[in-house]
Amino acid sequence: MAKEEIHEHMPHSTTHKEQNPMTNWIYDVFLWTLSILVDLFFREVHPRGSWKVPRRGPVIFVAAPHANQFVDPLILMRTLRNECHRRAAFLTAAKSMDRAFIGWFSRKVGAVPVGRALDMVKPGTGMIYLPDPINDPLLIRGVDTKFDGKEIQIGGLLVLPSVNGTAANAEIAEVISPEEIRLKKPFKGKHAMMQLTGRDDVDDSGKFTNQNVKGIKDGFEGTKYKTAPKVDQSKVYDAVFDRLSAGGAVGIFPEGGSHDRTELLPLKAGVAIMALGALAANPDSGLKIVPCGMNYFHAHKFRSRAVVEFGNPLEVPKELVELYKKGERREAVSQLLDIVYQALVAVTVTSPDYDTLMLIQAARRLYNPTGKKLPLPMVVELNRRLVKGYTHYKDDPRIVSLKKSVLDYNKQLRYLNIRDHQVEYAKFSIPKVVFTLFYRLLKISVLSIGVLPGLVLFAPVFVASKIISIRKSREALAASTVKLQGRDVLATWKLLVALAFAPVLYNFYTITLTIWTYRNRVQGYMPDWVPLWAVMLFGYIFFPAITFAALRFGEVGMDIIKSLRPLVLSLNPTSNNTIHKLRERRAKLSAEVTDVINTLGPEMFPDFDSARIVADPFHTDGSGSPTSPTRIRRGSGFYDANSPTLRRTSQADAHLPRNESFGNLGNIGLFATRPPSRSRSRSSSSGGTFGSAAFPLTSFSTLDTKGSFDEVSMKIQGAMRERGQMRRRKSEEARENEDEMGDSDEEERKNV
Repeated sequence: MAKEEIHEHMPHSTTHKEQNPMTNWIYDVFLWTLSILVDLFFREVHPRGSWKVPRRGPVIFVAAPHANQFVDPLILMRTLRNECHRRAAFLTAAKSMDRAFIGWFSRKVGAVPVGRALDMVKPGTGMIYLPDPINDPLLIRGVDTKFDGKEIQIGGLLVLPSVNGTAANAEIAEVISPEEIRLKKPFKGKHAMMQLTGRDDVDDSGKFTNQNVKGIKDGFEGTKYKTAPKVDQSKVYDAVFDRLSAGGAVGIFPEGGSHDRTELLPLKAGVAIMALGALAANPDSGLKIVPCGMNYFHAHKFRSRAVVEFGNPLEVPKELVELYKKGERREAVSQLLDIVYQALVAVTVTSPDYDTLMLIQAARRLYNPTGKKLPLPMVVELNRRLVKGYTHYKDDPRIVSLKKSVLDYNKQLRYLNIRDHQVEYAKFSIPKVVFTLFYRLLKISVLSIGVLPGLVLFAPVFVASKIISIRKSREALAASTVKLQGRDVLATWKLLVALAFAPVLYNFYTITLTIWTYRNRVQGYMPDWVPLWAVMLFGYIFFPAITFAALRFGEVGMDIIKSLRPLVLSLNPTSNNTIHKLRERRAKLSAEVTDVINTLGPEMFPDFDSARIVADPFHTDGSGSPTSPTRIRRGSGFYDANSPTLRRTSQADAHLPRNESFGNLGNIGLFATRPPSRSRSRSSSSGGTFGSAAFPLTSFSTLDTKGSFDEVSMKIQGAMRERGQMRRRKSEEARENEDEMGDSDEEERKNV
């Protein structure tokens, strides 16, 4: 964890008047309004494990990774409100609160402004260097600097130029003279040492290999730098302590800022200070820390997907609270940060770099048999396990060889410009390929009728959002010390631009239509008996409806367009043979991936076979004896214990997630772009085990052993847990009768 100054703020005996008190109705209206944009921007957002969140009492929600600047808190706020019936006040960067629109809404929903030193960096005067990096790495000397002026503050930061998206910084402990200062802790890392000395005899840990040379490189004149002031966070802690003492919920992104990296950044000490300080003042408050994983699939892209996963609530160990009260705050905070970090790792998919993440996703597709579409939460869990296994075994010869094969396969896919799931088109016969190609061209023609009008009408918003988001991304990248490409602000600005420009555009079209009607009744096509107010009402309904239709039809149409290239390649005699070879190679590689995972998996995960996510497609039961399906009655529905998926047939199946309130056109035969077995199944809220939230569960074995019956029992219990969560969400009256429902569930379990 990053070592930083530990704030010693403790809750006061008297409460403070909140700087930005939450207004509940504005909070709910704000979420409802922006939820429409979220549903339009994201193809699907899955909550997972929401049943773990405490329904009452003080809670600190820690969320990571912070991949979308303003979208992350919006998605998390909506999920908490809809799934957990809780409102949370989030800590927000003070510079964001200064923006007119964002700042006003942030204050109304109870946001707590946080000043960040790195948001206030300014270029320093002159150049700096380390005069004696080996014997005195804390001493910084300047050339034409003004350390005794307003630029430098004791407790502030000295920031070096960014290298590979990361800028080293250190806290200032003492100002000696206009050209000398002393740091609280030395700079660390290879790049920082090279920047401050000009020497290249530095290893990866930042140590000099030639200890005989004590100073800087001959002729080195120093490096440019920036300074950041010391920030007093007393008001922030006061606001958080007051909200927690009242039984409220606070949300925080402990990495300190948004970024576009594939790994978690070091956590800031703030979340630990908040939890320990609140418990030191009131040990019996029952404060919980809930880790929240923000897992995105191409977070910055339009119509992408996301999974919000909640981990088990953490109780702060009493020993750490006692340490904090005794004054050993650094040790207590450090240990609690380690606990929180491990909890976040358990609900996120992190990897050392982008290439590793791409490798893991390719391996997951090869391990998951084609035609077996997994729900998004399962994909996240499988990716997480693969990352953990790869990190542990990455130096194993089998993994090294397999990595090379997978990367070569990915390279060939990029060369042919096709996707992994499209390789299966190679098994189609020529007549089937021709029929499929013409059928999909016909579908595109039909879809174009619904897409083109909305595309033309809404084009100004698309163009404006693209241009402005790219410009803001570049500005954020230039001002950041941790961003790689600034992609974390793209989605935010696309939504903000759409939110600002779309109403203006709809008003313009509606007013234009009204004026046209007033002047010549739309060239005589509009009957005289139609009043102008009806024309305006029609415009405000018609133009948004056309845009939404274009969005949904266009989404399906783009999927179809992407599927045309492999079909054309299959008809080309030159490339047809290449695709057939690629399909054979994929089948062989899939077997290799599955074999390695099945060999190393049980060593890494003791529950690998009993809690298998994906059934082994290359291993079947040799008995060959068929088993009759076992159906277990649950209320008005049935569960098929032996089917590949745990399926419930009841009226509840008609329920659709919020982001599918207009239906999924991709499931209609005319518009479907994939075989039925690859249907885009979605879940609503989910439990914490693979038996809940309508997860497809592969039959692990036949019901011929005690262990098999235990497994089915676990699945049934998981399904019943989901039913309990559905009951709690229906109404406040249902939640008041929770004990009675629990007794009913227990009786049903006994009957089963």
